[in-house]
Amino acid sequence: MTALTVPALSLVVLVGASGSGKSTFAARHFGPFETLSSDFCRGLVANDPNDQSATDAAFDVLQHIAARRLDAGLLTVVDATNVQQHARKALVDLARAHDVLPVAVVLDVPEDVCLERNRARGDRAFGDHVVRRQRDALRRSLRGLTREGFRTVHVLRGVEEVEAATILREPLRSDRRDEHGPFDVVGDVHGCRAELETLLQRLGWELVRDDAGRPVDAVHPEGRRAVFLGDLVDRGPDSPGVLRLVMGMVAAGHALAVPGNHENKLVRALDGRAVQVSHGLAETLEQLAAEPEEFRAQVRTFADGLVAHLVLDDGRLVVAHAGLKESFHNRASGRVRSFALYGDTTGETDEYGLPVRYPWAEEYRGRATVLYGHTPTPRPEWVNNTMCLDTGCVFGGHLTALRYPEREVVQVPAERVWYEPTRPFPTADAPADADGTGVTRRDPDVLDVTDVLGKRVVDTSLMGRVTVAEENAAGALEVMSRFAVDPRALLYLPPTMSPCATAADGDLLEHPAQAFEAYRAAGVREVVCEEKHMGSRAVVLVCRDAATAAGRFGLPDGATGVVHTRTGRPFLDPARTEELVGVVRDAVTGAGLWGELGRDGEDATWVLLDAELLPWSAKAEDLLREQYAAVGAAARAVLPAAVDVLARAAGAGRDVGDLLARTRSRADDAEAFTAAYRRYVWPTDGLTGVRLAPFQVLAAGERTGGATYEERPHTWHLAAADALVAADARGVLLETRRLVVDLDDADAVAAGVAWWTDLTDAGGEGMVVKPLANLVRGRRGLVQPGIKVRGREYLRIVYGPHYTEPGNLERLRSRNLGRKRALALREYALGVEALHRLVADEPLWRVHEAVFAVLALESEPVDPRL
Repeated sequence: MTALTVPALSLVVLVGASGSGKSTFAARHFGPFETLSSDFCRGLVANDPNDQSATDAAFDVLQHIAARRLDAGLLTVVDATNVQQHARKALVDLARAHDVLPVAVVLDVPEDVCLERNRARGDRAFGDHVVRRQRDALRRSLRGLTREGFRTVHVLRGVEEVEAATILREPLRSDRRDEHGPFDVVGDVHGCRAELETLLQRLGWELVRDDAGRPVDAVHPEGRRAVFLGDLVDRGPDSPGVLRLVMGMVAAGHALAVPGNHENKLVRALDGRAVQVSHGLAETLEQLAAEPEEFRAQVRTFADGLVAHLVLDDGRLVVAHAGLKESFHNRASGRVRSFALYGDTTGETDEYGLPVRYPWAEEYRGRATVLYGHTPTPRPEWVNNTMCLDTGCVFGGHLTALRYPEREVVQVPAERVWYEPTRPFPTADAPADADGTGVTRRDPDVLDVTDVLGKRVVDTSLMGRVTVAEENAAGALEVMSRFAVDPRALLYLPPTMSPCATAADGDLLEHPAQAFEAYRAAGVREVVCEEKHMGSRAVVLVCRDAATAAGRFGLPDGATGVVHTRTGRPFLDPARTEELVGVVRDAVTGAGLWGELGRDGEDATWVLLDAELLPWSAKAEDLLREQYAAVGAAARAVLPAAVDVLARAAGAGRDVGDLLARTRSRADDAEAFTAAYRRYVWPTDGLTGVRLAPFQVLAAGERTGGATYEERPHTWHLAAADALVAADARGVLLETRRLVVDLDDADAVAAGVAWWTDLTDAGGEGMVVKPLANLVRGRRGLVQPGIKVRGREYLRIVYGPHYTEPGNLERLRSRNLGRKRALALREYALGVEALHRLVADEPLWRVHEAVFAVLALESEPVDPRL
């Protein structure tokens, strides 16, 4: 049995004459979607897989599909004869364009076998001469396949070798996704051995020394692994000492390393090749000359064997000396290696004769964190989930490491300036950041419209990929760009809420029994019923002070928070917003929540709350006046007069009894409709009359980082809300009444129904039923986070004054809830994703990707009355 190794991501080109068994071989060793057949593509474009006149069009289709698969990082197999050099060249070029390795698998089967197989197939109309010509072309090609660009060539000679072959898929050398860390990622060392020892010890590593007292390994008591970003050598005082330590750590499995451009040049110098002995290489070669020949050989083998970049932690972390754009992650080609070693340049040089680096990180939009070095910077800076850790130690700066996944920067200062740079390196003159850690944040007010336009696919931890249609994105952009609050403070949009299933009979459209049954069927045993306030959903961001508001969220002077609607619009004018934020801040302080929501002994400096703002008229006064009040006024003006006329007609003996009854019923409905919307209207003056009912803590944090609370039970959230209400001296904050129901207890269920009935009979809107545990994953996936059960009279506002008439109710019972339910789950998953990205300190565009998607989904064609 012959095992043929194939890179897990590659373009596999089958080569062989017709009848050599390529299709059978592909079907045996590769998946049905991995193989692209030229015959099948001829069928696609000509309805005949043997129509040779369609060959050019068929290969256009084949190469287009192959390109899309390679874009997606999928192994792709081309099943065609491929015996001609020009056909193979097109495929090698395709592999290179997508930075994957081309692999040739040649099926060199005897000519008589190919002829016999083709004669046995009724669909093959070409003669034996075609097969002989293909065999001749194959024999002429065999020796030149490697020169054509194929990284690997497997030749199977004869039917037995073809039958005995197996395929072994090997991960690329860069693919270390099974390595999960935690890691300590170290920037450019450049021969600064003493600083490296100090940094490792500060990170908690214990150095291991040889008999001569030289460090040859380091061990972390917590099992962490170091990752070195290259440029270990040149310019500094002890490149051999750095190499001895790092090589020992790598050999012991305590560290990983990628090469830098200085290691690349050192290998060529050690091989005796002509290189310019500059930029510190002369010093390194002189230092290595004092070492034994065996050590120099080990250095050469080590440096030459390093992989240009590594993909770690399930693809969440990528390390490369000069960085790597997303399209190059886990790819293999000369240009990927070049980018990883040298970065990208604009083609220009600066006044010092050095190349001007292209700022690839500013355009980076990848999901993975990319850590790199190469271009020294005075301070490490997060730019779109990337960070440069070369802080110029050899130039008198710092040696820097990043703890991953903690994202904590650790630095030690250089002992001195070891090497004068060509370009002045700013160290002491560089402005310090606010807390003196040396870490700065990129201006968060950098958003790109291309991040949200067009069809979008957003990855979420709760529901995988959520797709946003292009037309929905366009509508959301209009709303957000014209009406929304400052995007730096637009961190979350609440999801739409699923209504309960329609009641099967009676005079009610919605009833708690259906909500309880939905959760019971999902495996939820305890729910909490929360009063549905007569207001509008509000998201409240409260900062502890102006410094946090400006530094963390970029808010303008005089603003320490925001209060916005579920579509991102401000509720109130700036003055009233700040007054309301002040009320909530005082309550958070009085309730001691800054400390409770903090981490590691540090108080929180901001909190994000989910709430209801009352009255409804505070947001929707124009809607109430122009839509609801107009309808109510017209009905109340016309219908009583009609009743009066019909009553007099009936008194005169006219047969209008049925019409009079219907008109009286409609007049009563109009009065009930008016009473329903008037409950949501009352006058306000400043904050007088305004009430805010917080019911959930969405997230909280410090200057960097934070936590979300969707895993906390609703009783915890409501207790926090109660504490805020109790601490509010002005009486603006409002309690959310609630009742916990055990769905396995019939008495508790009956009490839940009675509680809802009391709420709605008293004019309340209804209630929201939620799993008590909050976020729940059931047997069929994510469980609805909340189901609303609205009261009979409130639904008049939604469905119209006369919806309770029997005929109307029957029509409404057939309402389709499927799309609304699916929409509620997708928006919930996106909202939680936005919060996770926020507290992970991801770039603003990443947070907005999820926030924007919620707004875009709101324009999906779903019955707005649901």
